[in-house]
Amino acid sequence: MWGIVPAAGAGSRIQPLAFSKELLPVGSRYDGTVQRPRAVSEYLIERMIRAGADKICFVISPGKSDIMEYFGGSISGAHVCYTVQPRPIGLCDALFRALPLLSVGEVVNVGLPDTIWFPENALSALPTDTLSFLLFPVDRPELFDAVVMTSDGKVQEIQVKKKKAASNWIWGAFRMPTPVFKELYDLWCQRDRSDEYVGSLVNAYIARGGRALGVRAGQSYVDVGTLHGYHEAMKLLDAVEMSSDDRSRNVMERAQ
Repeated sequence: MWGIVPAAGAGSRIQPLAFSKELLPVGSRYDGTVQRPRAVSEYLIERMIRAGADKICFVISPGKSDIMEYFGGSISGAHVCYTVQPRPIGLCDALFRALPLLSVGEVVNVGLPDTIWFPENALSALPTDTLSFLLFPVDRPELFDAVVMTSDGKVQEIQVKKKKAASNWIWGAFRMPTPVFKELYDLWCQRDRSDEYVGSLVNAYIARGGRALGVRAGQSYVDVGTLHGYHEAMKLLDAVEMSSDDRSRNVMERAQ
């Protein structure tokens, strides 16, 4: 199972930084008994591996060798490889750079490396046999890609950063089998590779009879690509840590 991490963007919303935005330290992790800063993209990778990914592909720009130096060739037992998007001309172009690496019969997971979301195992709720989106409730869906669905979970439309969006549920990650990924690529090529956003391409896919599902398994979602988002991410991590500490105390009290 693959995890594709589009990391070729310039990160202009949070610049200037002296490194790639995907390596922005947010929270911490333990390296044995030593606590170390944690790069924001590690959260997505951890969640992909929890969902079964054993191969991770970073799509990077030519100047982002620091990502290669940071992650190297493996992460938590998952193999890591890199492919290059020469110019940052959209998410669709970035994702399809990984197509030559995929084999028939595999499953592809996609997420955004400058986001943090919970629960950590939410990606596992998505089916593996169709295009499916992991959805999160947000207060301002016009800043994201809102997903409009039928009552049985079929995606009707993805509204890309639309004012007065018809849904407050946005996609935070998605997965599909390799044949569907190839269908999307073929459709993108038929449309002269004009789709910059996944939402517009998926809308065309649905209009041609394609099927996509939305799964409301997400609880909280933060885009760390802005300074405001960075502060919100720190608040979210603090709240999750406090909740975890409370649960641990309750377990200990019951045991006593």
